[in-house]
Amino acid sequence: MKLAKENFKVQIVITSLGVLLLTVKTVAYFYTHSLSVLTDALESIVNVVAGFIGLYSLYVAAKPKDVDHPYGHGKAEFISAAAEGTLIVAAGVLIIYETLTNFFSTEPLHALDMGLWLVGATAIINYFAGAVCIKIGKKNKSLALQASGKHLQIDTYSTLAIVAGIGAMLIWEVYWLDKLIALGMSLLIIYNGYKIIRSSFAGIMDEADLDLLNDFIQVLNKNKVENWIDLHNLRVIKYGSLLHVDCHLTVPWFLNVHEAHREIDSLSDLIKSHFGDAIELFVHTDGCLSISCGICNKNCNERQATFEKKLTWTLDNILSDKKHQLEP
Repeated sequence: MKLAKENFKVQIVITSLGVLLLTVKTVAYFYTHSLSVLTDALESIVNVVAGFIGLYSLYVAAKPKDVDHPYGHGKAEFISAAAEGTLIVAAGVLIIYETLTNFFSTEPLHALDMGLWLVGATAIINYFAGAVCIKIGKKNKSLALQASGKHLQIDTYSTLAIVAGIGAMLIWEVYWLDKLIALGMSLLIIYNGYKIIRSSFAGIMDEADLDLLNDFIQVLNKNKVENWIDLHNLRVIKYGSLLHVDCHLTVPWFLNVHEAHREIDSLSDLIKSHFGDAIELFVHTDGCLSISCGICNKNCNERQATFEKKLTWTLDNILSDKKHQLEP
């Protein structure tokens, strides 16, 4: 809840910044009549619209769980990112259309030096704002904030190319370069919009985050205790900034309910110490069977077979829904 509120506040700042930068780029276009500056302004319109969509999604995601949404409202962030990516692609297509329509236009350009300074200033502001947004988005595991940050930095790269083009036009008077830059930037915009859409669909479809799972497994292997005989059927689902983790933990069969629960608490504390409080952990405990003796090094009076080898959890075996044993 705290992280969701922080994400919401950051998005308010980003959206307000988008409105300001759109105004600056619009002024730069009316001064210069540059088609490449127009494409930059058009992309900023998408930034503003997407910012408001992201703002609403984070507002929804910050709502507490209720009867209708027992896992919270975090999935709204994925829908927001999908909408934002779609808008980015649409902006790229619109820029291509505008460029091709005006490709043979001979309308003169004006005040390119002023346009250079105005557009250059927006690039610097966008880059640092995007970096802050991505950093907070990764810390809070917010796809909406990360999408906004990436969008701002994409805007920075395209703006820098436009600044370079304006500089070339000022020095060498190669005014046809204006339209080529606009076409090139539109293709870059479309590609990055596709990547944001792909990431949002992965979240909506609960696609496994392999990097996160491997980090998870590494932490478990380094900190395993003797009563954690086995861990399997691991599932990690993202709900915006919240990670919902399900797993089965095999413990000695003779532990009572309170002792088994202490093992779960210990596991939960370990995970939260490494991944933060944005983790909701649900653990089902299994009692060990005789097939577990070969991978259990606990000094146990109930042992039915000798200990043979410590089990190292891997991506393959920890996702399995079966209790593990040594291969015969």
